[in-house]
Amino acid sequence: MKTSRIVLFGGTTEGRKLAEYLAGQRVQVHVCVTTAYGESLMKSEALHITHEPMNEEEMIRLFTEVQPDFVIDATHPYAREVTANVKEACKKSAQTCLRLMRESTDREKEAVYVKDIAAAADYLMETTGNILVTTGSKELKAYTRLPEYQDRIYARVLPSAKVVRTCEELGFAGPHLICMQGPFSREMNRIVLKEHQIRYLVTKDSGVEGGFPEKAAAAEENNTTLIVIGRPEEEEGYTYAEMVRFLNEQLGLKNFTQVDLIGIGMGTQKTLTQEGAAALEKADLLIGARRMVEAVQREGQLTYTAYQPEEILRVIREHPDCAQVAVALSGDVEFYSGAREISKRLKDEADLEVRRIPGICAISYFCARLGISWEDGALLSIHGQKADVISAVRTHQKTFVLSSDSEGIRALFRQMTDCGYGDLPVTIGENLSYEDEVIQTGTAQEFCAYDGSSLAVLYIEHPHPKKEWVVSGISDEEFLRGEVPMTKEEIRSIVLTKLRLKEDAVVYDIGAGTGSVAVEAALRVKGGHVYAIERKEEAQILLKENQKRFQAENLSIIPGEAPEALAGLPVPDCVFIGGSGGRLREILDTILSGLPAGKSVRMVIDVVTLETLSGMVTLLQELASTGNMTSDEVLQVSVAKSRPAQSVHIMTGQNPVYIVSFTYQKGKVS
Repeated sequence: MKTSRIVLFGGTTEGRKLAEYLAGQRVQVHVCVTTAYGESLMKSEALHITHEPMNEEEMIRLFTEVQPDFVIDATHPYAREVTANVKEACKKSAQTCLRLMRESTDREKEAVYVKDIAAAADYLMETTGNILVTTGSKELKAYTRLPEYQDRIYARVLPSAKVVRTCEELGFAGPHLICMQGPFSREMNRIVLKEHQIRYLVTKDSGVEGGFPEKAAAAEENNTTLIVIGRPEEEEGYTYAEMVRFLNEQLGLKNFTQVDLIGIGMGTQKTLTQEGAAALEKADLLIGARRMVEAVQREGQLTYTAYQPEEILRVIREHPDCAQVAVALSGDVEFYSGAREISKRLKDEADLEVRRIPGICAISYFCARLGISWEDGALLSIHGQKADVISAVRTHQKTFVLSSDSEGIRALFRQMTDCGYGDLPVTIGENLSYEDEVIQTGTAQEFCAYDGSSLAVLYIEHPHPKKEWVVSGISDEEFLRGEVPMTKEEIRSIVLTKLRLKEDAVVYDIGAGTGSVAVEAALRVKGGHVYAIERKEEAQILLKENQKRFQAENLSIIPGEAPEALAGLPVPDCVFIGGSGGRLREILDTILSGLPAGKSVRMVIDVVTLETLSGMVTLLQELASTGNMTSDEVLQVSVAKSRPAQSVHIMTGQNPVYIVSFTYQKGKVS
């Protein structure tokens, strides 16, 4: 098998990365840089490196000697003379020249853009205040015409003895000469700007690889004016990711990526597991939300801020040379984590192997700090999602809630107060594991004006939680009734049974009256929602009171008359019609015609009069003829209850009720 050969003209971060990637793929790479310092940055011993500047003729001799498959120009975007020589040498020696381009970043809104170094110096002539120049030692001479430049200018240059001598000859020395190798993090840039009271930062648009976004972010934080020297016109070429993909295909290279989804705990090093720390240390590429990345990144590690599955996949695809990728996620990857959706998106990518590494969740840490257990508590999250916290509080002694929104926390405690839980003790843990960690206690009502950190865990304690009914079992006497009709408990029990409720069901109660069916249904479908439709104002008031009485927060009262009031509601799974106002057929037509194809709905209808029953039987026959209806049934219920009469009890009969039930599936039979 023929050995692949590459000649690469480097000097940039992405050039070094490409050379080391190819060497790792057992490609023979001859790297040409212009300084010994540039050679010292190359880590792979498999590379053949020369560090002397080359003219066009010397390049041609090198091509003749090496006989490369491709010549790659990975020099700096501003090194126009070198690029011209490489192109001409390739043309004369019939070599294929590939240009590795550094991608430009988006223009900074608040930056000052100038065409070249001279224009930057002209702009600075009209200013006062300290200046940080990051455009390299070769460009410093242009700034020496500024008045008092030796006091105003701080130059950040490469840590090379030759560079230092050049700078000192121009008058840059002592604390005004910052010798460091980049690229630099946002925090490092910010420290330099603050330490030297920098008013102006001069930079080239060195792209993501050159650390331009980190410079821009630091300048914005420090209120420093960013002066950007425009890039020279770039010829066509390949981005880094495009170049790797092209060479993989042309040279037959195999690429496989390990993606670790790592739970990093609360976001500090001390809550990392050893397994997570080891995976982060090995990673060539670190991805995550900004707070996560800044908490665990190592010096010099390639990092990107992204947390949506599509964004994460895009970043991975843009770095095909990174064999080890780490995605940093807060807490534990199996507890209210983005790991599930990310795994789902990546699982079908044949060249990616996804591994999930657990971490310490915030609730586990919080309970350890409080000295309490959490295995017997309700665990919920209102971090970017809805949760029925009231139902959990009603039925649990301990309820733990993850949150990242101060307004959401305040709204929760206002809701608890409205439901009669304002006196319950609450503990809030803010910024857990960080230096500014705060744990405070109070009552739900006291925290209605909460103004603490959004990054919080809530512990709500209910000393005497209610025991839920295993089946429907709320007595009629427990409901507020007034003069409004109510489905009584014996009939209600049958109705709820016939509805065949599931935990996440969307339920309609049409003609809800006092809300006895709606309330009991809401207490059963803890992961679902009940919509009580009622046209009478008196009944709406009682509905609201009964909702509060039973803390049924997953119940919405819809004022109005069906079917018009149904507009805009989610498609139901179960529907109970206890009162139709003479519009039963219209209501059924609206519900059944609004079902998506293949969707089924369970219908239960209370009928009292024989005329309504007769019409209902006719309707059932029509629905049966479509083939879309199953499990149809008409049940007649007669209930007699005892009542005391002096020294004895006698039976009093209630009006007989017909309960009609069926399941309808849209488009089941064509």
